[in-house]
Amino acid sequence: MPPPAHDLMARLDAADRLPGAERLRALSYDALGAVPGTSVVDVGCGTGRAVAELTGRGVRAVGVDRSERMIAAARSRWPEADFRIAEAYELPLPDASVHGYRADKVFHELAEPERAVEEARRVLVPGGRILLVGPDWDTLVVDSDDPALTRTLVHARADLITNPRAARRCRNLLLNGRFRDVTVEVHTSVFTGPEMMPLLAGLAEAACSTGAVTREQADGWIAEQRARVDADRFFLALPVFMAAATR
Repeated sequence: MPPPAHDLMARLDAADRLPGAERLRALSYDALGAVPGTSVVDVGCGTGRAVAELTGRGVRAVGVDRSERMIAAARSRWPEADFRIAEAYELPLPDASVHGYRADKVFHELAEPERAVEEARRVLVPGGRILLVGPDWDTLVVDSDDPALTRTLVHARADLITNPRAARRCRNLLLNGRFRDVTVEVHTSVFTGPEMMPLLAGLAEAACSTGAVTREQADGWIAEQRARVDADRFFLALPVFMAAATR
């Protein structure tokens, strides 16, 4: 079951504030060639920060999200921007109408990513750019006294996601979708403070809910991670993959 909209908004806002998040967004805009006078659709725009930042660059940006609550929040935060309710499979745009297509932390939620790639191809102009950004949920790196339990927790949480390994598939998705000049970069953020504890607590709860671990194991693992934070021994690395291509 997906989290309530208000919880998801809070998580997205927290992700936007993480160290390095602003730099990664800027890199994504550069990879799209998002310069004044160009147009970009941001698919799965959430509460609209990227659309607002692109608009600030002089880009004609459209934010699309399937959640009415997200779009309502985006419109309240950025009333001058263009936000629309729609699925990634059916974008409310004419053929060959935008120069850039951006999807950040979206494709792991899609059951049919191939359809979304085909829709991206439809709305992009010839020579337009596509950018897919997101983590591979099996590659979360957490230091722990019990690496076997940590692997179980990470994989159990990943298995609850619709398409947890979408990031490692993006190159082939784009090639199969007849895009050219496909490139993939990985940008790894390292966290050594308490800011990622909510993510780990959610990971442990999810794994416990599936029966992959016991309550005692989940609580003990979280207690260890909190102790690591208190002793300045916490370590988490999150690789984020950025796949780009040209139509």
